[in-house]
Amino acid sequence: MLSEILSKSPVGKVFPDLLVGTESSDDAAVYRINDTQAIVATTDFFMPIVDDPYDFGRIAATNAISDIYAMGAKPFLALALLGMPVGKIPVETIQRIVAGGHSVCDAVGIPIGGGHSIDSPEPIYGLVVLGLVHPDKVKRNNRARAGDVLILGKPLGVGIMSAALKKNELRKKAYQQMLETTTQLNTPGVALADMPGVHALTDVTGFGLLGHLLEICRGSLLKAEISFEQLPILSAARHLLEQGFATGASDRNWASCRHEVTLPAGVPGWHKKLLTDPQTSGGLLVACESASVPAVLEVFKSEGFKYATQIGRLTAGAPSVTVT
Repeated sequence: MLSEILSKSPVGKVFPDLLVGTESSDDAAVYRINDTQAIVATTDFFMPIVDDPYDFGRIAATNAISDIYAMGAKPFLALALLGMPVGKIPVETIQRIVAGGHSVCDAVGIPIGGGHSIDSPEPIYGLVVLGLVHPDKVKRNNRARAGDVLILGKPLGVGIMSAALKKNELRKKAYQQMLETTTQLNTPGVALADMPGVHALTDVTGFGLLGHLLEICRGSLLKAEISFEQLPILSAARHLLEQGFATGASDRNWASCRHEVTLPAGVPGWHKKLLTDPQTSGGLLVACESASVPAVLEVFKSEGFKYATQIGRLTAGAPSVTVT
């Protein structure tokens, strides 16, 4: 639906300094301001996926800032976006949401310099985030090369766990596992920007692993092969998947990409659900040359990303994904 909407957008004036716009479905816009600096701009907001207001604020802020890191940039300023059903939620609850967002920005070392608020039927919170990067170090999602190795920085399964939480079927230990991954900032993106062997970068969020990998494939005119057995999966999510938990967004994601995906014959249904599971504050997806794999994995390891692993490879061919 989003692709259909954007296809009818009028063709605007060409801006030579707009290095990244909407053309490749990338994570953020990038505008060059001089020979050594480009501004990276993004926004993201959503309704609560957890009940605790402070945790909701933390997750939403981390998710928004991730798009800056996915372009290889360093964030420097945020603005808050707040929509609340006035008179229906206690002021103290709203304060906790905002405090959660501030805690993440404090950890990054950036201010929330303002924002916008509205009276809305459902709670909404998120950020506009600005970052800086050298124009030559921008990591786009459409610069992958044939032969590149695919590395995923975080485990999959957040959507499944949020679905179980809504039905009061998520245990405390599993909730902590979910919270740990959704509030882990994708800081390796900054170091990856300095590595010439890293050719493309994105983060896996609402369109699931298949959706965001296909954006790399389409933009780079390549096909991907990934191994299901190599995918990092949150342990609680795998158990819940086998019990039938999934989000409605998973089915919509599959409907939008199924013609470009090949699955093994007789694959269990939960495999497909995981591959299309929408991730909130998901991991970085890296396309890099084979020689850079050890260095890339070391960057993730040094910054506390214990699940980071190689999941597949890109080769010449029509944009598509084959799962083995």
